[in-house]
Amino acid sequence: MALQDRNRVVVLEDRVENISGAEFPLSFDGKEVPFTLASFKDTFDIKIIRVTPTDIEFDLIGVDASIANALRRILIAEIPTMAIEKVYMVNNTGIVQDEVLAHRLGLIPIKADPDEFQWKRADEQPTDQNTLVFRLDITCARNPEAAADETDNSVKYINGSVYSGQLAWIPQGDQETRFAANPIRPVHDDILVTKMRPGQQIVCEMHCEKGVGKDHAKFSPVSTASYRLLPEIQILEDITGEDAEVFAQCFAPGVIEIVTENGVKKARVANARKDTVSREVLRHKRFEGKVRLTRVRDHFIFSVESTGIVAPEKLVSQALDVLMEKCDIAKAALAQATNGGGGSEMDEE
Repeated sequence: MALQDRNRVVVLEDRVENISGAEFPLSFDGKEVPFTLASFKDTFDIKIIRVTPTDIEFDLIGVDASIANALRRILIAEIPTMAIEKVYMVNNTGIVQDEVLAHRLGLIPIKADPDEFQWKRADEQPTDQNTLVFRLDITCARNPEAAADETDNSVKYINGSVYSGQLAWIPQGDQETRFAANPIRPVHDDILVTKMRPGQQIVCEMHCEKGVGKDHAKFSPVSTASYRLLPEIQILEDITGEDAEVFAQCFAPGVIEIVTENGVKKARVANARKDTVSREVLRHKRFEGKVRLTRVRDHFIFSVESTGIVAPEKLVSQALDVLMEKCDIAKAALAQATNGGGGSEMDEE
């Protein structure tokens, strides 16, 4: 089997072939493909496809799935952010009990650069270098200007709904000066925290600390971080006329285009990355033997959506730094074991 074919996952009508896992990367059919730095440089690539203030899509090419998954897990669990860690409840007469309210407050993403803060140990006191302070002091009352028959609660009550934008940042130490250009605040002001009715009150103080997603999901800097293999559609025989129209309808919009050659309509692959690999085309007998659906084993389409705390392109850069640091640790441990500095139990085995 040619290397290109071995590097494809084949999608059939009732199964998927060529998916057998290997005991180690860069091996196919039990045959190892020798790794060299030069060959890796020739095949490895990162292509930025799309960047917005909250999202980034890029292609990671020429690596094993273990590397792609390591990058995904780092994005989710090992990039630090600031989040509400402690809630000191002074008064809460609302219907949502203290612990649930504290949990909801903790999930509000806070717009604060984690690089500007130190890690806080369990035995340390809060300081302006490791802690941010927010305060919520809000009371619900009837709106005296609302009509007697008003049914819209947002008009009928004052502070009937409590939103994240009502959290007040209380600068500590020199924080007001340090963050004068970009004041600390919730990323979004319209996150509903709770609802209240006249006479109910919430007074609490919140302390934000630095943490990572593997400790609690509230510290995760991404809403989603996922990847998929690049779809590949191979048209083995010309598909023309009415068949071309039917063929195009078997795929998501934009995947197949109809072109006219010598007065004949012909199907052509326009953008395979939009394909959802639905396999609808394989259910039509008229296309049997004319199309082959595969996925490229070492071409990953990454999609990362930031919570808004850290720019998505910065998140990817930080994740790569963490991955390289892990590689350095692994190399050092391997060198120590190889030189007889450790791993005595392994040697005995």
